[in-house]
Amino acid sequence: MTARDRRDLATARRIVVKVGSSSISGENADQIGPLVEALAAAHARGCEVVLVSSGAIATGMPFLSLDERPTDLATQQAAAAVGQNVLIYRYQAALREFHIVAGQVLLTAGDLENHTHRSNAQRAMERLLGLRILPIVNENDTVATHEIRFGDNDRLAAMVAQLVRADALVLLSDVPALYTAPPGTPGAEVIDTIEYGTPLDRFQFGSTKVNGVGTGGAATKASAARLAAASGTGVLVTRADLVADALGGAAVGTWFAPNPAPVAPVMAHASVD
Repeated sequence: MTARDRRDLATARRIVVKVGSSSISGENADQIGPLVEALAAAHARGCEVVLVSSGAIATGMPFLSLDERPTDLATQQAAAAVGQNVLIYRYQAALREFHIVAGQVLLTAGDLENHTHRSNAQRAMERLLGLRILPIVNENDTVATHEIRFGDNDRLAAMVAQLVRADALVLLSDVPALYTAPPGTPGAEVIDTIEYGTPLDRFQFGSTKVNGVGTGGAATKASAARLAAASGTGVLVTRADLVADALGGAAVGTWFAPNPAPVAPVMAHASVD
């Protein structure tokens, strides 16, 4: 049943959770444990969980002796190839104590735009969830072209939520909620709920660039949330360390109410990270 309210997350049948690079790599690599614990708790109550995880490039950088995110495509692809392997290992190591097996799913924008590829991805994801496997989705960075440089995994997460017909989507951020203006700006206030159809231009979301390891930000999260909400998926945006509260239906974050008359997703060309 579609989550009509953030409280419905506690009983949702299927949830997609997206986490960004900065939340699970570098000095925050140890945060994979608390994230997995929250996902495992939802899994234990019967919820089908899909994790969309950024972080392949950021995780691979130290193994290539890189201090900053590479700017050339070939090195980005090399870092992703190494980092994706390490990232999945870390997730599986954390999941082991909960007796949960992870399944890696790498997608490109083209996979979700091509009918045959989209159907294959959907069938594979449904089978993984039916087998109680926890799919971990990321952009297939090693074969990406411009997507690796200009996209963001918030949009990918929204498209995955559409693909698996999720009841809810949780976008994890570096801030506890979205604000009416960039945090720290005089007069900026927390946005509790954005009803479907509310014009987003009334809010002054911040830059799409977050830090040296990832892309995304308030603007991309708002855009992705609106995309998922249009097809009937409720969306919560909150800070990564509040994920357990979020999945438990607590009053945290910013809630994007779903479209009461859902429309079929339109797979127009879009770049994803």
